[in-house]
Amino acid sequence: MKEEMLARLVAQTEGRGAGGAGDMLAIRAMIEEASELGAGRALERLGLADRRAQGDVRELRELLSAWRDAKKAARGAVIGWAVRIGMAMILLGIAVKMGLLGLVRA
Repeated sequence: MKEEMLARLVAQTEGRGAGGAGDMLAIRAMIEEASELGAGRALERLGLADRRAQGDVRELRELLSAWRDAKKAARGAVIGWAVRIGMAMILLGIAVKMGLLGLVRA
């Protein structure tokens, strides 16, 4: 159907010759039809031309968002634990330097 419309527009433009506002309208219509046809073909090749595609894409976006949130939370947890371990090491170093560990053994 879209292919037929595009073919008619091309034939109409070729039959008129050059120049005129009508030619520009026909060319714009031809470009629009060609764009829609190309977009439709691209969606078909990607498997996104059916009615379920909108829901599938929405679900994929939700999964991607959840994955990003999980990554962010995991990164925050790792950084938090690294800071805690670092602080514990500093406190342990201070305790050793001040000789406080000897008091615990006695």
